[in-house]
Amino acid sequence: MNRQDLIAAIAEKTGVTKKDADAVVKAFTEVVMDDVAAGNKVQLIGFGTFESVERAAREGRNPRTNETMTIAASRSPKFKPAAPFKQKLK
Repeated sequence: MNRQDLIAAIAEKTGVTKKDADAVVKAFTEVVMDDVAAGNKVQLIGFGTFESVERAAREGRNPRTNETMTIAASRSPKFKPAAPFKQKLK
């Protein structure tokens, strides 16, 4: 499912226009990305939790030259599904 499929499914399920559904999806993704980027958790009970995790600096190898290099520390987004979501996948 891509973004347009999601918007069409939401519009059909809720009875709103595709334009309104698009605005809701856009607002949802912006709010989640902004909040997680600020270091906060976004927890949706029954769905899951979005958060950012810190990755420490580490040693790595350049596969082309086999030369050792340092990979810088970074932050990465993480999603942990809730139990009802996991149950749907069984």
